[in-house]
Amino acid sequence: MGITISETAAREISTIIDQQELDRQKVRLRVGVKGGGCSGFSYLLDLTETARDADEEFDQHGIKVVCDPKSYLYLNGVSIDFKDEVMGRGFVFNNPNATSSCGCGSSFSA
Repeated sequence: MGITISETAAREISTIIDQQELDRQKVRLRVGVKGGGCSGFSYLLDLTETARDADEEFDQHGIKVVCDPKSYLYLNGVSIDFKDEVMGRGFVFNNPNATSSCGCGSSFSA
């Protein structure tokens, strides 16, 4: 299954890479989880040039995605989209592994 990024999310990530003048050949989107948030875990998105040997790696719409093995246990099958709506703007996670998530959508429990 892996981690899926929508075309809309990939365009937004591309825009951020360009705005920050990062090297497209080296930069990767690190997707992960960390303890905390209202539901137990919070999602983590970061642009990095570092990929570790143990990382899972994916290529989605020209974006290189990396995820550490521990986070991947919670994120295998997740899809990431980007919404730009009247009520807010940001990345949206659809995680089939989450047993519940908070109202803001930035944390979950599994």
